[in-house]
Amino acid sequence: MLKKYLLAPGPTPIPPEILLAMSGPIIHHRSTDFTPILESARKGLKKLYQTKNDVLILCSTGTGGMVGAVNNFFSAGDKVLVINGGKFGERWTQICREYGLKVKEIEVEWGYAVKPEEVEKALKKDPAIKGVFIQATETSTGVNHDIKKVGEIVKKRANTLFVVDAISALVAHDIKTDAWGIDIMVGGSQKGLMLPPGLAFVSVSEKAWKKAKKASSPKFYFNFKKERVSQAKNQTNFTSAVTLIIGLDESLKMLQKEGLKNVFKRHKKLAAATRQAVKAIGLELFARESPSDSLTAIVAPKGLDGQEIYKTLKDKYGITAAGGQGRARGKIFRIAHLGYTGMFDIITAVAGIEMVLAGMGHPVDPGSGVAAVERFFLK
Repeated sequence: MLKKYLLAPGPTPIPPEILLAMSGPIIHHRSTDFTPILESARKGLKKLYQTKNDVLILCSTGTGGMVGAVNNFFSAGDKVLVINGGKFGERWTQICREYGLKVKEIEVEWGYAVKPEEVEKALKKDPAIKGVFIQATETSTGVNHDIKKVGEIVKKRANTLFVVDAISALVAHDIKTDAWGIDIMVGGSQKGLMLPPGLAFVSVSEKAWKKAKKASSPKFYFNFKKERVSQAKNQTNFTSAVTLIIGLDESLKMLQKEGLKNVFKRHKKLAAATRQAVKAIGLELFARESPSDSLTAIVAPKGLDGQEIYKTLKDKYGITAAGGQGRARGKIFRIAHLGYTGMFDIITAVAGIEMVLAGMGHPVDPGSGVAAVERFFLK
């Protein structure tokens, strides 16, 4: 029997407390049994998002939340600015163009973070830009963009919305939605919130709601104005994902019990330990600057295929990590330290990497990375 370890940047492992909460008999989504659960989850999300504004719960993947962030607030012909530094920056561009928006991109070399001054320069050059789209963590590269500084630039502009994909960053990073001027922020269930895939979360500022009144893009399922009305009554516009929302409520209670400051500190610690191990093994980080605390992207050694490293970890040692995406496919592999992850998960992952590399003929000193992790945690 091959014991399995899930260390991918989504889905992530689910704690037994959440599995137990979701294992109960199904209840009706319009019943008084469900109403207080949805109300509790909504309040918990606002605390996690650090916002006084609405945080809508959608029955969809995170990409559904991204779609809703476009079609509810913009119209065909609107000019928007997209920070494109990876596979998910590309996704913002694709969604915006699908709805007829005129996209200007700031193309960022993969492995690097956008320079906030470049955003400011682009906005000064074209004051007609109505939205700035960015990732907090670009999952495909392991880079964290400085959304705080970008937010400071965008919030000075009354006619420009700041839209953030925080699907991988939420929970791992301390994101202050209101204080940083984030108008629309998207999250997903299968990352830091330690749930199965199937829920998206979108916070919406009053500035954004005012813009929504003029948005003419087509919308039916992802109609945020209708969702806002329904969820104010602790209902969803369409059928609720009852079991997932029960799990969400349990997840948020667990995070509150741990304390958000401790949650962020834990992720930072695990990320730092992983990066030290990677360097101790003699490997390179793909994120040349501003590495995320959600995951670590690792450059495959010269002559080795990153996809083969990822597959061997899974097939031979039961460790599910992630390969590279898009133009990084075959060049990197990725290890997550997100959600329900602890120090021995990192030790396991590092040991697996060492064994895979040794088995593929790459010179590695067995135990060098593990020793670096242990020394880090012992401090």
